Order: sequence, then C-alpha cells, then structure tokens
Amino acid sequence: MMIRANDPSLSSWVEVAADSDFPIQNLPFGVARVKKEKAIVVSIIGDFIIDLTVLAEHGFFEDLGFDVRVFERNTINDFISIGKEKTSKVRDRLSLILDMDLDDWDASELKNYFLIPKDQVEMLMPMHIGDYTDFYSSIDHATNVGTMFRDPDNALLPNWKHLPVGYHGRSSSIMVSGTPTIRPNGQQKPNDEPPVFGPSKLLDFELEMGFVVGKETSLGDQVPVDEAENFIFGLVILNDWSARDIQKWEYIPLGPFLAKNFQSTISPWVVTLDALQPFKVDGYTQTPEVLPYLRQKNIKNYDIKLEVAIQPKGANPTTVCNSNFKYMYWTMSQQLAHHTINGCNIRVGDMYGSGTISGPEKSMYGSMLELSWKGTKPVSLENGEERKFINDFDTVIMRAHGEKDGVRIGFGECSSQVLPAKETV
Repeated sequence: MMIRANDPSLSSWVEVAADSDFPIQNLPFGVARVKKEKAIVVSIIGDFIIDLTVLAEHGFFEDLGFDVRVFERNTINDFISIGKEKTSKVRDRLSLILDMDLDDWDASELKNYFLIPKDQVEMLMPMHIGDYTDFYSSIDHATNVGTMFRDPDNALLPNWKHLPVGYHGRSSSIMVSGTPTIRPNGQQKPNDEPPVFGPSKLLDFELEMGFVVGKETSLGDQVPVDEAENFIFGLVILNDWSARDIQKWEYIPLGPFLAKNFQSTISPWVVTLDALQPFKVDGYTQTPEVLPYLRQKNIKNYDIKLEVAIQPKGANPTTVCNSNFKYMYWTMSQQLAHHTINGCNIRVGDMYGSGTISGPEKSMYGSMLELSWKGTKPVSLENGEERKFINDFDTVIMRAHGEKDGVRIGFGECSSQVLPAKETV
C-alpha cells in the first residue's frame, strides 16, 4: 500500500526548487533553535523549516492521539517514542497541510508563523544517542582493505560472509554537521621503530549511512530479521572519521579505539524509512547461505546516491567519491537482528553505522585509504593540490539522495572542517 506522503504526484503551495532535497514527499525530522530561542522538533520543505509547535498549537495534530508537547523537546527521542504508527500519521498530516490541491487542512494563512527561512535557524543534534554501533558491511570496502593489508586472494576474513562484523563506538563524540573536527593525537608506529606520539598524519573520512532506532526492546529480547524495519525510524548521513596511523598500531587485538572515538559527524535531518520506501532495490545474493536468524525473506537494499567532496580552505570543493547505499552486502535488518540475537537490548535514539560504503569502481571508494590506495596514488583537487589523506582546514562534505518518478529525496549536507590538533598537556 502506498504511503500517502510518498505520492509522486503531490505538489505543495510552498515553492520548492526542482533540485531540492526536501520536497513534500520527504518531510524529515530534526531539531532546530528558532530565532535564537529554545530548541524544538522541526521538519523542512524546500528552503523553509516547519515549526511543528505552531501547527500543534493550532490543533492540526490533536486527533492523532499523542501528547503534542513532544515537539517542544530538544531531541526527537520523545517524538519517535510515540511509535511508528503515529509518527507516520504526523508525516502524512504534514503532507495534507502543505498539499496544493487540498483545502481541508489548509494552513497557508499561518505560513508566516510556522514556516521559517532555513537561514534563520540553527540546526542541532537531532537525537540523544545513548549507544552507537558501527558495522563493516560493504563487500567492496572490506575486499579493498583486505587486499591492501593482507593477502589479495584471501581479502575477506573467514567470518565476514557469515555475520555482520561490528564494534561498539563512542556516542558522546558524535556531532552534528557544521561542528569542526579536531585532528586527534595518539600513538603511531613507524616501520621497525619504537612507537611515537603526536597528531595523526593519516586522517581519513569514512562515507557511511546511520540508522536510528525508533522502538526499544527489553534485555533478553531479539529482533527478528523480517521485523527489523519496524524498529528503524530513519537514516542520517554519517562521516565516521578515522585516524589510520593510530588505528594500525592500536587495533590488535581488541579493535578500534582512539582512532575512531575522537569524533563522528552526522547530517541534521533524520529521513524516515517511510520516505525511503520507493528506493528499495534487490540486495546481494549471499553465499554461502547465512544462518537462519539472518535469512531475510526478501533481501532489499536502498538505492541512495552518495557523494563526498573535499574543500580546501579558500578553494572550491572537489567531488572525490560517488557511491551508493545499495552496495551493502549486509542489510540494516540483518545488522539489527545480529546485534540483538544475544539478547542485547536497544533503546530509542540508538544509532548504527553501516560501515564505509564503497562500490566496485575506484570512483565509488568511500575513504581516502582506498581512493589514494594507502597513500600511493594521490587524489587531484580542482585547485591543483593533491591529497593522500585529509589536511588541516580541509572541509569534507557528504551528500545523499534517492531519485525516482521525478521525486528527489535527500538528506542535506554532512559537513565538517578539520582543525589542527591541540597541544597535549
């Protein structure tokens, strides 16, 4: 059954540019500080932020059966806690309010009160992230890394095609787009020499998508793979920064630590899984066959185009990567099913990273480690400079969107400038 808000024939009385990420069919959710006042839950259409508190005050959601004060919070956690059935109705109601052809829910007379130009608001972290897990689920990325650092004939480790490999990350250092990233300090190990300490020399981006949990479980519960999407509220763009030289020295035997926990960056808008339904495509045929708890009846990925650009200070950005979320070997549903199969409980607002998303061609590699092939093949920028990894004062800009039937559903920008490392005490 088609979701009303996804109807490609819908148009709005709010002017929306053809290349906008935010048509009436999107209506994502986020948190903004409006006119320097308190933070509230908002949506967006075109270039206008939608103040949901104003619409609530005028009774537009009163028949939907939830406490509209959830829009007055400084995270979306309480809003998504009301359940997918009701959050989906809110999105559908917004599409009615903004629909050019419907008068029953017309709010155009209130437009000066609930529509705010986006340059007049400050976008904030959309949710409180209690826990964060990062996976390693792109087969092209895993193959590239295994080829570089191990045997090309055995690039994937023995467990890789049997389970979604992951690790528990640090939620406190996940920041919203626009927050600078400070180059991390840490130990590095030059070849055949004792370890040294200092700023990372091999700072890298990792192009990922993150999904946000919208329904909690109790300790001991498991999320069945074919029901997992009922527990996923929506997605963000995720730049899971990585200090490759620190990581190389520290990760054996327990895995990523200081090389990953200094910062990750997310886009400010959570695009609902509902809005992304039109972009479902067939997933990978998984061989060997996975264990029963990971077998999906109908494996689907999402056709979401991904882009990364590097912008040196004072210069234009250069696009260095064009990948796609469909290149995930392990799906979000399988990731969540695996994460909970041991009874691990999940909470509203928890976030899960896809792992670096690389495609089969070099232009689709989702990290500088791959694009420069461990620093041996520098990447050329438009201003004539080259990059093996990310320099101080470079800004890394990520974008994502799906497009079908003339409708473009996007995520906005996930952007962060790298600042020099701080002196150690």
